[in-house]
Amino acid sequence: MNFKTKQLNRQRRHSRVRALVKGTSERPRISVFKSNKHIFTQFIDDETGKTILSSKVVADKKSKIGRGEGPVRSPRGTRAEPGLGSRVSVGTKTDKATKIGEMLAEKAKESGIKEAVFDRGGFKFHGRIKAVADGLRKGGIKF
Repeated sequence: MNFKTKQLNRQRRHSRVRALVKGTSERPRISVFKSNKHIFTQFIDDETGKTILSSKVVADKKSKIGRGEGPVRSPRGTRAEPGLGSRVSVGTKTDKATKIGEMLAEKAKESGIKEAVFDRGGFKFHGRIKAVADGLRKGGIKF
């Protein structure tokens, strides 16, 4: 199965899910998209077509998630102190996805959002998608 076929199958699954999942201002839709490197998450009000909150986990040197935790390697291979601006972040992509879910849950609570509808974007509820959902649940958002 080539890339185009996989992509089309995911888009078909996503359209089936989107036919059933609608977000409101009181209970927005949490849309998750993942690529090989990044994960993007949005709280969307489908009635007005507006994004309420959004966040993403991006490449190591741009991501604030995972920085400053535990020992990291400096560019020369020697051990560097945590939080000294090293470009190497600590943790797997799944760990970062969990942390982004927790951070989004905090932002959502500040915005007054307590419940939401989860839209997995046609991806399997497994791995990073599940990690985002677990982080949101841990942060207090109910699906």
